[in-house]
Amino acid sequence: MSVIDISTGKIIQTLPIGAGVDAVVYDADDKLVIVSNGDGTASIFKQDTPDSYSLVQTLATQFRAKTMAMDMSTHKLYFPVVDFQTGTRTAVPDSFKLLVYKMQ
Repeated sequence: MSVIDISTGKIIQTLPIGAGVDAVVYDADDKLVIVSNGDGTASIFKQDTPDSYSLVQTLATQFRAKTMAMDMSTHKLYFPVVDFQTGTRTAVPDSFKLLVYKMQ
């Protein structure tokens, strides 16, 4: 993930994240950036200053749990997921679930 100064286009910092990124949210209250990755992780970074970010946690989610939403009032992360048939992109019937994580 690259943090860019939008006024200059300059790259401020580049941070390692998982593969298959789909969503990024910013929790302004806690100054956290959360990146959902299709590889079964979510990368969580703390904004130390406007130009400095540090890794807080690599959260284990579920393979292909890359779609994400955050409720800013409760600080909960939501990942809708399904199980897939081994070696395919075919969803297992009736396997939908919603993974919910509470930010501490």
